[in-house]
Amino acid sequence: MAMATSSSVMSLSLPATASKVAHNSQTRCIASFSAPKLSQSLSKSVDCGALSSSSSISRTAGLISLRFRNEQRCRERNVVMPVAMADAATPMTVLVTGAGGRTGKIVFAKLKKASSQFVARGLVRTEEGKAALGGDDGLFVGDISKPETLAPAFEGIDALIILTSAVPKMKPGFDPTQGGRPEFYFVEGGSPEEVDWEGQKAQIDAALAAGVKQVVLVGSMGGTDESNPLNAIGNGNILVWKRKAEKYLADSGVAYTIIRAGGLQDKDGGVRELLIGKDDELLQTQTRTVSRADVAEMAIQALLIEEAKNKALDLASKPEGEGTPTTDFKALFAGVTSKF
Repeated sequence: MAMATSSSVMSLSLPATASKVAHNSQTRCIASFSAPKLSQSLSKSVDCGALSSSSSISRTAGLISLRFRNEQRCRERNVVMPVAMADAATPMTVLVTGAGGRTGKIVFAKLKKASSQFVARGLVRTEEGKAALGGDDGLFVGDISKPETLAPAFEGIDALIILTSAVPKMKPGFDPTQGGRPEFYFVEGGSPEEVDWEGQKAQIDAALAAGVKQVVLVGSMGGTDESNPLNAIGNGNILVWKRKAEKYLADSGVAYTIIRAGGLQDKDGGVRELLIGKDDELLQTQTRTVSRADVAEMAIQALLIEEAKNKALDLASKPEGEGTPTTDFKALFAGVTSKF
């Protein structure tokens, strides 16, 4: 970074594209920026004609802020200029585990589309799963039940979105015409204890070893009640094990966001008003579902918004056509008060 000063002009030569000019009438100083890519802070004293003045330049949340202090008159002037965040920093490398699942596919696709902000990586269990997603170079094959297989996918990532979950299978022979309820089971190696606890713990440990800055964990509402019917499916106690993994993450020391989704729907996102809650309070209402696309968007927004860090929330939505579709995610996360 080069700096040149004169009696009335301070110019910065910076390695990028846009140009902004600010003028401060009190000091008669002009700061011209040849680019938006600026380091976190820069201070320089300049001589503005007969007035001795100090200036400071800082960058916060996509803004370049220029402050002039006139030491003789004890006055300050601030000039703030917006600069595109995409130009401000290197794209964040984000790994999505469970990228072959119905929600994971959406998250991976959204990250790929936002290539100016993210470098997308996905973890799938098999080569067939990788091929089903197009065999993208950003896809890695690994088994969360075998931590030794995870290192290549986790190396060098900035953030992790966990979307793995045990999936029950229906026992054969169920005839809906005969009444009764179907019975479910979990395949060997795919129980909630193995996937939602041990597998998620392995992912959190791998993330810590890789030095990630944030982990977003997508779980399910209902974990405050051990008698929740979901725990009876296949005798898996799935919410119990999910809750244990969430607690492990919250106590890990890394910045985290825990999103406990309501009933997942395969519907379009961005067309409903999202609702946040805590401690399963939304389960006592009529708004207990949310689209997978909206969950995916919340997981990604959590990586971009400071107010999302170190918080846990329940997520549901109003029916389409009721309320106003949510667009201000910063305000939504700011309204979350629960840490776990």
